[in-house]
Amino acid sequence: MISRRAVLLGFGAAVLGSKAWAQTTKKTLRIIVPFPAGGGTDVLARIVAEKLKDNYAPAVIVENKVGASGRTGVEAVKNADPDGTMLLFTPDFLLTVYPHSFKKLSYDPLTDFVPIQLIARSGLALAAGPALPSEVRTVRQYVDWVRANPARSHYATTSAGGTPHFVGVMLARDAKLELSPVHYKGGAPALQDLMGGQIPVSVNPISELLPQLGGGKVRVLAVTAPQRSKFLPEVPTMAESGFPDIVINPWLGFFAPARTPADVVKRLANGIADACAFGDSQRSFIKMGMEPVAMTPVGFKAVLQADLERWGPIVKASGFSAED
Repeated sequence: MISRRAVLLGFGAAVLGSKAWAQTTKKTLRIIVPFPAGGGTDVLARIVAEKLKDNYAPAVIVENKVGASGRTGVEAVKNADPDGTMLLFTPDFLLTVYPHSFKKLSYDPLTDFVPIQLIARSGLALAAGPALPSEVRTVRQYVDWVRANPARSHYATTSAGGTPHFVGVMLARDAKLELSPVHYKGGAPALQDLMGGQIPVSVNPISELLPQLGGGKVRVLAVTAPQRSKFLPEVPTMAESGFPDIVINPWLGFFAPARTPADVVKRLANGIADACAFGDSQRSFIKMGMEPVAMTPVGFKAVLQADLERWGPIVKASGFSAED
């Protein structure tokens, strides 16, 4: 499994970059992660940052700019100088779902940012902790349990109006029941409460859940990808569980501020692709439950546009509107 993915990512990097690139800036590169340290997005950013150090830039710093459901970090990059020294590393929903779920958003994903590199996909999963009775092992059983225990209908998400939140919104719609989201500042605190029994279920990226599965406190009821995860082959999809409309396959990627020069965008894309193509980087991706992806900036922009269009009708049909 590792070798096959390594070949795929290595091919993509060979297309994009030279694997022998000199340091291209004398300034420190700052990678902004809009969620707290310790979550999957943060860990992945630090893996890439380590490889960019002394290659693209003499120093690379990962900064966790938390606040406003992740929007604080996004806004910081929007307002940064377009000189290739500050990048946003984010899961997709801040740029694909938020424009539809927030009535007033201070940034436009298509005009305020330049897509640099989509590096991984990490499917979402509905996970249960010790607060959910051990005999509840499927999504249908969970739905029945909520109907019998409406006061326990809370589920954890990483932010209001994001894709983890919408897993619950869509499940509540399709199952015709009430589910109450509890929004955390990141995956790490959400999982802490899940394992501590403060909340019965949580929606998280698979990458964040895998390290917790060995302790016996967390079990996965279903994944949201179009097919079963290679990392959790025994776990059914939401479609297999009776909810065919809940198909979400999130990505994580790098963005620069608008007006970043084309040559800088190219060097960044090449550098990040090469950083991800190292064998130890790929092994880390896979260990975390990430599906490595290599893509040109043009291809990444097409993915962003398509996902932005896809989420519009979903958010509108849900009736959800995020509060500032």
